[in-house]
Amino acid sequence: MARKRSRKQRRRWYLMDLHLHTPASEDWRDPGVTFLDWLRAAEAKGLDIVAMTDHNTVAGYARFQQELEHLTWLEEAGRITQEEKERLDAYRELLNKILVLPGFEFTAALGFHILGIFPPTTTIRALEFLLLNLKIPPDKLDAGVTAIGGTVDVLTAYRLIREAGGIVIAAHANSSHGVMMRGLGLGGQTRIAYTQDPNLHALEVTDLGSRSRNSTARFFDGSKPEYPRRMHLIQGSDAHSLLADPKDKNRLGIGDRPTEIALDEKSFEAIKAVFESDEFDRVRKPRPRPTQDLLREAQRLGESEQVAFHKRITARGGERERILRDVVAMANTKGGRIFVGASAKATEPPIGVEHPRLTAREIEEDIIRRVSPPIKAQVSLNTVRGKYILTVDVPEGKEKPYVLDGHDVFVRRGKETRRATRDDLIALVRGTSLPSEPPSHSSPSEEEKPASTEQEITPTAREEELKLPATNLEGRIPPSDGVEIVGVEERRGQRRYIIRDLRHGTVVSDVTRESAKRLWEYAIECYETKKVDPDRVTWLGDLGIWHFERRAGKIRYDLVQRLPNGKLVVYYGVTEDGFTGPWAELLPIAKELATLQLGEP
Repeated sequence: MARKRSRKQRRRWYLMDLHLHTPASEDWRDPGVTFLDWLRAAEAKGLDIVAMTDHNTVAGYARFQQELEHLTWLEEAGRITQEEKERLDAYRELLNKILVLPGFEFTAALGFHILGIFPPTTTIRALEFLLLNLKIPPDKLDAGVTAIGGTVDVLTAYRLIREAGGIVIAAHANSSHGVMMRGLGLGGQTRIAYTQDPNLHALEVTDLGSRSRNSTARFFDGSKPEYPRRMHLIQGSDAHSLLADPKDKNRLGIGDRPTEIALDEKSFEAIKAVFESDEFDRVRKPRPRPTQDLLREAQRLGESEQVAFHKRITARGGERERILRDVVAMANTKGGRIFVGASAKATEPPIGVEHPRLTAREIEEDIIRRVSPPIKAQVSLNTVRGKYILTVDVPEGKEKPYVLDGHDVFVRRGKETRRATRDDLIALVRGTSLPSEPPSHSSPSEEEKPASTEQEITPTAREEELKLPATNLEGRIPPSDGVEIVGVEERRGQRRYIIRDLRHGTVVSDVTRESAKRLWEYAIECYETKKVDPDRVTWLGDLGIWHFERRAGKIRYDLVQRLPNGKLVVYYGVTEDGFTGPWAELLPIAKELATLQLGEP
């Protein structure tokens, strides 16, 4: 009988940003941005839940809803154009991934800012009626301005927003216009009332996750007699543009300062239930994964079959063409990621991309217009060391061969993109692996030939493994963290490993124990010294926990999967965040085992 999972085991962490402005706010800094651009920016940052919180208005959310309703009506009436249909399909795809909540950032008396977040079923009329009750002048209901004057006080605003069914959050509570009133001469009793009121769900702060003695979390942890109510704390981007301003660290873009929240389901009701509960560990600062880390890691590994760098890009010219050739080549090979605006050398500072949004949009349009059949490559922008870096994530295509401008076919060979040969084209059409590169020297001696692998977890031939997709190989269900050793060769008395890094899906060959660092070095050491014993694995179905240890302040788990053919696959050095998909059921068991043997983390 299958074991029933508890509610806690069914929970998962969602990335949430509840403080985002749109072009409906008067101080929005991105002219010409559409709501589709806005949602694409949220998707690029991996956000699962967002809220539109313009200043004292819901005009932005209303325009967003009106556009959706108009496109849907055109489709139902049979009057939709191809361009409009593509736009509607893009909206539907994004809204299938992202929960969009209506809301506003209200300016209360004395200038304090309060976020009101509501269910998506809330009507625009109901929200506008609430804003009128909060004393927003009717002639400013669509203005999106911060300076209103004559509105209700903070405590009345809390009560009215909560009575209307909303989540009440004190915006940037520990900074300007925040109810902690730093820099203001108001008395402590007022601050206590504004931060402890029972109608207030949470405080939005700028130091979530800080361990400082003076952090907001310590101030509101319930230990101070005058502040006995422990408060839920979140952070938000307060974004007034799609991207951060590289010249001003305080001007963040969409998703630059999100919150992670553990929910039973992705819904407004589930979010509100967390804020009304005493489970304070269900909200946290996200595990950081900025583009800078991805860029640094890619530079460390170097250019490869699945990673390409373009140091600079001009408005027109050869570099743009080379990027498109890389897109086609990666779609025809195993997919990959392209960095634009940075060199493959970590020692060289990034140059960045001029006119980043225009450039990103033009590349997206070029891919749509010039690559066939269609491939869903994702173009995104982030800032690294004050420069805009553009990344293009290309999935491995399912309808090979992919063609540029109707006739040019490219494939990826090592770190080079080249025009497909006749044999390459035959392999792409047949759906078989690309032919091996012809040898550039005489046949290797017996000493140089690959030796057969020693454990069941590796394939019998290096080429066989490298031609497979990066995920779900031969029934594999890899976690989203750690590394897998997928092959090993013996050449001139030295072992050379083929490693798949599950953190970003790259496969790298010719790794030696001497050249490996950190997690790779750990995986090779375990592979060479610790033979997997299935009888000592803690199994849950075909997934199991074999070994764990604390490294650099984190517990790393070595996980095992038993394939249908009986082979064992080992995933080395997986953190708790890597227990995704079916592995999530194993996490409570892993944590319990680690606690029993290693003590509390």
